Amino acid sequence: MNVTLEPDSTAGIPALPDSGRRVPIKPAPVVERFAYDNAIVRDFAIATVIWGIIGMLVGVIVATQLFAPAANLGNQYTTFGRIRPLHTNAVIFAFVGNAIFMGVYYSLQRLCKARMFSDFLSKLHFWGWQAIIVSAVLTLPLGITTSHEYAELEWPIDIAITLIWVVFGINLFGTIIKRRERHLYVAIWFYIATFITVAVLHVINSFEMPVSFLKSYYLYAGVQDALVQWWYGHNAVAFFLTTPYLGMMYYFLPKMANRPVYSYRLSILHFWALIFIYIWAGPHHLLYTSLPDWAQSLGVVFSVMLIAPSWGGMINGLLTLRGAWDKVREDAILKFMVVGLTAYGMATFEGPMLSLKNVNAIAHFTDWIVAHVHVGALGWNGFLTFAILYWLIPRLYHTPLYSKKLMNVHFWIGTMGILFYAIPMYISGFTQGMMWKEFTPEGTLKYPSFLETTLQILPMHMMRAAGGTLYLVGAILMAYNLFKTMAAGTLTANEPAEAPALEKDYVATGHDAYWHRWFERKPIPLLIGSLVMILVGSLVELVPTFMVESNVPTIATVQPYTALEVEGRDLYIKEGCVNCHTQMVRPFRSETERYGEYSKAGEFVYDHPFLWGSKRTGPDLHREGGKYPDSWHYHHMRDPTSMSPGSVMPPYPWLLEQKLDLSSTSAKLKALKSVGVPYDNLQIANAEANAQAQATEVSKRLAKEGINVQPDREIVALIAYLQRLGTDIKKIE
Repeated sequence: MNVTLEPDSTAGIPALPDSGRRVPIKPAPVVERFAYDNAIVRDFAIATVIWGIIGMLVGVIVATQLFAPAANLGNQYTTFGRIRPLHTNAVIFAFVGNAIFMGVYYSLQRLCKARMFSDFLSKLHFWGWQAIIVSAVLTLPLGITTSHEYAELEWPIDIAITLIWVVFGINLFGTIIKRRERHLYVAIWFYIATFITVAVLHVINSFEMPVSFLKSYYLYAGVQDALVQWWYGHNAVAFFLTTPYLGMMYYFLPKMANRPVYSYRLSILHFWALIFIYIWAGPHHLLYTSLPDWAQSLGVVFSVMLIAPSWGGMINGLLTLRGAWDKVREDAILKFMVVGLTAYGMATFEGPMLSLKNVNAIAHFTDWIVAHVHVGALGWNGFLTFAILYWLIPRLYHTPLYSKKLMNVHFWIGTMGILFYAIPMYISGFTQGMMWKEFTPEGTLKYPSFLETTLQILPMHMMRAAGGTLYLVGAILMAYNLFKTMAAGTLTANEPAEAPALEKDYVATGHDAYWHRWFERKPIPLLIGSLVMILVGSLVELVPTFMVESNVPTIATVQPYTALEVEGRDLYIKEGCVNCHTQMVRPFRSETERYGEYSKAGEFVYDHPFLWGSKRTGPDLHREGGKYPDSWHYHHMRDPTSMSPGSVMPPYPWLLEQKLDLSSTSAKLKALKSVGVPYDNLQIANAEANAQAQATEVSKRLAKEGINVQPDREIVALIAYLQRLGTDIKKIE
């Protein structure tokens, strides 16, 4: 490093022969001895493997239910609607989350040449995170959910997540501050950006008004709630599934290949451009919805721009392997990395493409999106995790991997699993998108029944389940291989290390004065810079949507839900109906012909939370009210095939048997009033009586249709809610 040495008048300091200037003699660095904490890395690695297998197993069960609904075993706790969010949470926060912490705790210590800041905080972080995962396993199958995608956990668990994330942050920054290496390597930049952005996303998306210990309503409603949710949802993908993995890629890939990172300058551009642009892209999940057009357009523009930094990271990774491709041929660990990086490149090309409105019009709400998501999840997150585990465990246990042949088998089974999963889902998505939109020469829908599309894609769903099973088998082989490796070796829980103490930071000149060097030595400015980058896009999109009334034009006929309809809506949320049905009719001729008048922003002003959905496994329900008699809904929930022969929707007999609990109805209306729904005190005080009165009316209507059901059953409340949907506005002639 080139340094500028200042003159010093202290006696005894020799002068330079050519200048006569005196310079301080640099004392020999003090070498400090310490130990890396490998036990915490081992703990997160084991948790990664175990939760990964559990999450993937639930995924296979979920996929199977889409063509064989009996796979739920007639159990209300294992229906698709209840356990689909269990699958996503298990894979994202349990499998990937533990993998992130495994990679961060291993690499950070070595990049900082320091043990983690606090062993106690490390253990608290580990066990706290596992407790949060267990709480998800316990609550989601019970139907305790907020319905926000990737944020389904209720408010007490949200608070626990916040506290544990703070513990992680203290441990992260404490380690960085006590480091013995002045330069902050690129991986650490991504870890810092991950920490601060996930914190902001989680807190803002978790503003809820509690009703009881495990029930709450979101502060936001309708359009604003949708924007906040997909600002969170898209950036959870960005800053939980992407940026920490990019950080781990920058650390582990050069180690695995024994090659330096291809381009330092590209890593700088990659980092800052990625975190700045990514945060704007959330609205591309809401194209052609009731979100204001200006917000949709911003989402499209920045989504298209996003391909540049995303591919910058992929290129930097793949070109790091220059001169090492012979190793890729022989080393399955590098094969996992290459396929993972390629999957990242494919997914980050497809994302901007799907954000183009003409493509989105076909792909949105279809299995195309499922394929897109899983190319990233299975290829990028899954394969990078597998590679890191295979590289890490033998080093922690000081023994060769138990079986390289099994690792190779895992690679090929996993790769085949991805192909068998993704390709059928692409075909299924194209099929759905085109069938939904096709008209006859006479101008009528060619496939007016939604079920015609469902039956057409069943073979693809079967192949998808087979692909998921292959991927799961590969993960089980990996678990066997790694645990046999652990059994053969011995963990060095406290790995001895030594490094010189951090020296005084001399004034830099020449190449070392490059502007970014300042950031690379200052963790707090790097944190603040990252925060500013992600706040710009967030504020530009969120603030006007909340503050400018013209974004959500008022509709005078739209009224709050009745007490019974609130209870029915909560049952709809509890059963996870939003996982299969949308409530958003887009302004396409094909959709207005099929479902009715397109959805307006003002219709959702009392929806806490919004229920627009993101996938149509079943038809849209926003205009369901009055479409069928009450008896149709009763029979449809009792046995869907009796109303729709060939349906893959499971029956819900418990709704016909379980009593409706109205004990907290008044509290629910009071909480909704506190977030802006205009209930008066009389409505709140008489909520239970009003609900009973409306339930009696529904029960009488059912009796006239030959169905005797007590007014205190859950099915009555659900029917009341379904019959309300979309009836607040009259169809525009």
